[in-house]
This record gives sequence, C-alpha cells and structure tokens, in this order.
Amino acid sequence: MAVPAMQQNLATKVELHIECKNLLNKDALSLSDPIVVIFDMDNNTEVGRTERLSNTLNPKFGKAIFVDYKFEEVQKLKFMVYDLDNDTASFSDDDFLGSMECTLGQIVSAKIYSTTMSNTGKSSIMIKADEVAENNDAVILSFRATHLDKKDVVGKSDPFLEFFKESTNADEWYKVHTTEVVKNTLKPTWKPFSIPVVDLCSGNLDKRIKVLCFDHDEASAPDLIGEFYSTARQMIETDNRQVEWECINPKKKAKKKSYKNSGTIFLTESRVKRQYTFLDYIFGGIQINFTAAIDFTGSNGDPREPTSLHYISETTPNEYIKAIMAVGQVIQDYDTDKLFPALGFGAKIPPNNEVSHEFAINFNPSNPFCAGVMGIVSAYQNCVRQVQLWGPTNVSPVINHVARFAETAKQNPTPNVQQYFVLLVLTDGVITDMYETRKAIVKASHLPMSIIIIGVGEADFSDMQKLDGDDGILKSPSGEPAVRDIVQFVPFRDFKNSSPAALTKCVLAEVPKQLSQYFDMQEMPPLNRKF
Repeated sequence: MAVPAMQQNLATKVELHIECKNLLNKDALSLSDPIVVIFDMDNNTEVGRTERLSNTLNPKFGKAIFVDYKFEEVQKLKFMVYDLDNDTASFSDDDFLGSMECTLGQIVSAKIYSTTMSNTGKSSIMIKADEVAENNDAVILSFRATHLDKKDVVGKSDPFLEFFKESTNADEWYKVHTTEVVKNTLKPTWKPFSIPVVDLCSGNLDKRIKVLCFDHDEASAPDLIGEFYSTARQMIETDNRQVEWECINPKKKAKKKSYKNSGTIFLTESRVKRQYTFLDYIFGGIQINFTAAIDFTGSNGDPREPTSLHYISETTPNEYIKAIMAVGQVIQDYDTDKLFPALGFGAKIPPNNEVSHEFAINFNPSNPFCAGVMGIVSAYQNCVRQVQLWGPTNVSPVINHVARFAETAKQNPTPNVQQYFVLLVLTDGVITDMYETRKAIVKASHLPMSIIIIGVGEADFSDMQKLDGDDGILKSPSGEPAVRDIVQFVPFRDFKNSSPAALTKCVLAEVPKQLSQYFDMQEMPPLNRKF
C-alpha cells in the first residue's frame, strides 16, 4: 500500500500577552472598560481579542491571543483598544482608545514589545510573545538485530529499518525515518539516530509505531525480512533496559505452522533530549546578521537602457530592488542595529577600474554597512551608476567573505551572544565558478550560516538547482558532503505576478530549520532562556 505524503506545517504557534498603560478615560462616572482586538492587516481579518477588564486605565489582560508565527513572512498586525460599554457585536458604538501597528517579527524579537499608541498622548501598549508549550523533545534511538533471514543468493543480507507512525485513518501509516543500510550481515548494528518526538508519534506516546526490516537490493525493490509493532512510549520509557521484539514476516507466518520469527530486533539505547526551536533561540537573544550580495556582471545589460535588469526607474523598482526589500524587511526585525553589509561582484570599480568579485557597494571596504533595507537600496542605486558591469559571475568570494565572519563567531563567540548569518545572493546568470562555489558552500555548512540565492531575469538557472540540497546532498568537488542543507535557490520570475510576501515566504521558509539544526549539531542550547 502506498504511504501518504506528510504535510509539514512550517508555522509555530505563539501566544501574545497584552498590557496597556495610561489609557484615555472615556467614562464620566468611572474609568474605562478596555478590550484589545487584534487584526491581520494583510487579510483584513480578526486574529483574536482579549477579555474586557472593568474600570481600569492600566489593564493587564489575562487572556492570551494565539497566533501562527511564520519567520518567512512579514505578518502585519493591528491592535485596536476600545472602551467596551455594551454587548453589541460591532465596536462602532464603543469609544476608541487607541491603536498600534507592528509586525509579529518585531514582537517576537523584542521579547517585550512596548510602544505608544497613535493619537492617544501617553497611552502605551506592551506585548509579550511566548511559544505555545508543545513537545520539543527529540529521542535518540539505537537498534541492532540478530539472526535475521538470509535474503541474498551470494552473501547474507543488507538490512535496514523503516519507521512508520499510525495515522488517524485506519491502515494508513506515515514514514518518519529510514536507517542506513548495513552491508552483508545477519546481525547488524545501526547508527544511533535522533528524531523529534512530534515526528515519531505526533506527541502522542501511545500512538502505534510500525517498524519494517528490509534487505536492500541495488537492482530491485527491497525484500521484506520482517516487521514488528510498538508504541513511542515503549521505545522512550525503557528505564535504561534493552527492549526486544520478534521480527515477523507475515507471509512466512501464514504459510508455516512451525514458523517462529525472522530474527530479533533490539532497542539498545533510548535517550530523550530537548529539541530547541527557532523561537527558543530568538527568545534567547540570538543575533541574525544579514548580508546582501549583488551581481554587477555585463549580462545584466547597460543600466542606462530600460531593458537592463539594473535599470533604475523613478516609478517601478527593478527585480534586484524588489528582492532586496522583500527579504530584508523580514530579516531586519531580528538585527538589533539594523546595519547590513552589502557587497557586489563582477564589476570594474573605481578608482582604478579593476574587476572585483567582492567589493562594498558603498565603496567603503572598512565600513560596508548600510542603514536598514532602504540603505542597501540607496547604496545599490548609487553603485550601479558608478561601476562598469563586467564579469565573470564568480559567487564564491562573497560566500567566503560571510563565512569568515561566521567562522569567527563560531571559534571566538561573543560572551552572552549567539550569532547566525544569512547571505542573500542576487544574480542574473549561471555561476561561472561552480567548482569553487560548491567547495565554499560545503565549508559553510559547518558554520552558523544560510545562503539564499535569487535568480534575476530570464536565464537558464537549471545548474543553480544543484546547489540547493532539496534533491540530494551537495558535495564538494573532492566528494566531501555538506553536513547541512544551507542553500535555498529561487528564480524571481516565478514570483513576478505574486505579492512580495510570496517570494519572502519561499526563500526564508527554510532558515528557521537551518538555524536550529546548526545549534543542535553543535549541542548549543539557547542563551538567556529559562526552560
């Protein structure tokens, strides 16, 4: 039977706790009776509302508002405060006490977000975000087997295990893990593996788990050796004891009355560890450092011509500007100083008119920082008028540039500060130095770093997909595999007719997973965070 594909929800639920101070008093004989209503500005829908508190100008609401938090999106929220004096459904007949607009990213990154409300004098609102308590544990499991059936004519068997969790629908199972193949043995010991408890059993320890043992065949489908059933609880709550199951082949059992089993499978170790989430690190004060790198090669076309990808129009931003703004507006909420390095490559630059593949677009190599996203845009517009577009399209220098800072952060961390680096590369063509770029990415996969590549224009970007590890593990020219998938490639043309939020969602969706995966591999819990 086919195994249904699993749907992955990339959102994390957070709860917002709200407090106001110095509200306007709209009641003649008492104080206001405030309530806060939250709206999603993009969809013009209500997200939720607090309870009404009576007779107070400094309410501290007890009811939390639950919101799906998505790092890859700019989630614009509006908080409306009313003095609620009746039970009607509409607020049109209630007194308005003030409002505030912000992004959910600003709230999450600030820990406690506090600001004055519009047109209300000294009235202020404070919002605290916290992740909804879910099972964030991972379990590390180690398995071995003995006396497995011999399946190969020449040799023994090449066994591996597949793990499935039970669906809510009868006879449906979701594959959650596959071990490596152990060659030519009937008594394999598989490498320990870590799996989030929510993946193993959706957080329900009594959910059934099915384990299939197969013999791997190079030229054909694997042969079933046998299977067994258990629960997550039996695998997790072992009291440090070895647990064993008979490996049963259903067809053999049905044919032979004397059949006993096709081997025995042992769980030799089960250890639970905390699986920290992206929000754990955000709440712990992690600093996300954003760098933009822009392609100034000649294939972009003469910037003075409207057909050029670098043409600066007074009315319509080009694709480079659109991409910078879409990604940068999300990232900037997580950078405390809002100063972003911006690099260029593939141009002849002043004053010597020499080709460079790693230059500051503000022409200040000792201080390549731009003030905010609009600072990057301004520096880019100034740069494109002063450089001579040239070539080739060498990307490895800008990757190595950011990797050097990531390496320093890894080897010599700042006390009480964790750092992660996100490099946005904007390019109009196929990378020329693919050999060096693969080597640079594999090296960077060991560092606190992610790389986003956006292809601008109508070029053939098929080779670029090789850098994105979604379809397999990227390897360096020497054969060294990347330890993490850190690259996301997206052609801008796929989003020409979509909103900027759609592009942002696509290119940033993987960053939270990449960040938490890196610190998990380093066994580094979040700082300044109590659990």
